[in-house]
Amino acid sequence: MRVDTSTQTAAPVRLAELVASFSLASDLGTGMPMEWAVRSAVIAVRLGEVAGLDEARLQDVYYLSLLALIGCTADASRFAELVGDELALTGGEGQTVDWGNSKAAMSYLIRHVGAGLPPLRRARILAGFFTAGKEVWVEGSRGHCEVAQRLSERLGVAPSILPLLNQVFERWDGRGRPNAIKGEAIALPVRVGQLARDIEIFHRLDGIDAAVAMARERSGSSHAPNLVEHFCRHAGTICADLTIESAWETVLAIEPGPRPVMAREQLDDAALAIADFADLKLPFTLGHSRGVAALAEAAGRRCRLPEEDLAAIRRAGLMHDLGRVGVSASIWCKAGGLTEGEWERVRLHPYYTERVLARSKALAPLGHLAAQHHERIDGSGYHRGLAGGMIPPTARLLAAADVYQALTEDRPYRPARRPEQAAAELEREVKSGRLDSEAANAVLAAAGHRVRPARRELVAGLSEREVEVLRLLARGLSNREMGRELSISKETVNHHVRHIYDKIGVSTRPSATLFAVQHGLLEPTTSAV
Repeated sequence: MRVDTSTQTAAPVRLAELVASFSLASDLGTGMPMEWAVRSAVIAVRLGEVAGLDEARLQDVYYLSLLALIGCTADASRFAELVGDELALTGGEGQTVDWGNSKAAMSYLIRHVGAGLPPLRRARILAGFFTAGKEVWVEGSRGHCEVAQRLSERLGVAPSILPLLNQVFERWDGRGRPNAIKGEAIALPVRVGQLARDIEIFHRLDGIDAAVAMARERSGSSHAPNLVEHFCRHAGTICADLTIESAWETVLAIEPGPRPVMAREQLDDAALAIADFADLKLPFTLGHSRGVAALAEAAGRRCRLPEEDLAAIRRAGLMHDLGRVGVSASIWCKAGGLTEGEWERVRLHPYYTERVLARSKALAPLGHLAAQHHERIDGSGYHRGLAGGMIPPTARLLAAADVYQALTEDRPYRPARRPEQAAAELEREVKSGRLDSEAANAVLAAAGHRVRPARRELVAGLSEREVEVLRLLARGLSNREMGRELSISKETVNHHVRHIYDKIGVSTRPSATLFAVQHGLLEPTTSAV
């Protein structure tokens, strides 16, 4: 298997880069626009500066603003059971609701819980929500805070951040959750971050005047009056440049104090935390990303990939489902078939994974690899529809590992397959031309299945399926005849032929035939049993 140098990441990763990338995922997981937490962090640091906070507290404000909502997957599936699309409820208009105002909150919930569902089903959801909603809301907040603390600790942030994460849903007037603490009992960095998040929302939606009006209206209820006054006096400075296309460079430049860089081991630990964050979204995906990463790495080792590629495939395997959090748990948990609209949302999750990691130059190569876990050799995958030689060996291994791992896990629409059943399904995917046979063999061997070794090392990066096509091509079969022989479509054969020509550097059938003869490729190869 060829070396895939595109996955090698030599650039060091700042802790702030990784945490800010993580915050983009928590934006998706709360139904908010990406960079909400990033822009909130910029506002929070500027607000903290005009309020006279020292460097240590500004550091706490900075990281707390980025990490405040990374516990969002803790209660996602339970919340979706109660409300339907949990992301639609908390995003959109829900961004602007003052949740401490009972009348406003109740009005919003009545209009939006279960919105879009058939009337009888919506009535049941509304009844269930107003029966159990308050308890679930409080317990969900507590779980959210605890998960955020544990994930943040694993990322390697300063210990001073951890207790602050337990207060992110409290309010100045004591009507917050889960502990209903109030006033100055709420830590100052928390108070700054809370106001900053609301400022970002109203400034983004309606400009600086709307942000100032919101702050004054909520002074003494949601927010500390003294911080509101600091903001209102310095609103122009605090909100400067927030309308630029991306706040990414700004948030990295504004980090207070030392700027720690992650060691290799720290990055591995952080990737594990990210995997657990993504898998916590759904009860049936717990441990999925860890399983995919371990299987893909073991398969890569069997293919003798270099250590840098093995590290990349392991980390990409851990991060591959990060974009899953941007799709409602109500869709993932659906037992029946998906509608076209729901399926389109599902197809976006690899794209979300790539976009979350794309901002960081150091993490972008991992995101590019991770986002290819649903690509297929015949071009039928998503989100890019890559085919053949456009899919690197590491991505082929990741795709095969993801399929096998998922098959052995329960899903709402089917029970887990036994290992031998999963192996048989993987072989069918190979035969159909969707998965690479060499990658599938390596994954099956790594999973403990007996695999008959290939008789020779394949040349020019050709997969075993491509060798099968080349063998029939050399014997004079038409594309339609090859399709019938291999039980694949004529279009898939066309894909294979084009990629064979590209890989071996020819443009005609006679030259391809000569290449096959020269390299002894006319004998059939073998595959997994």
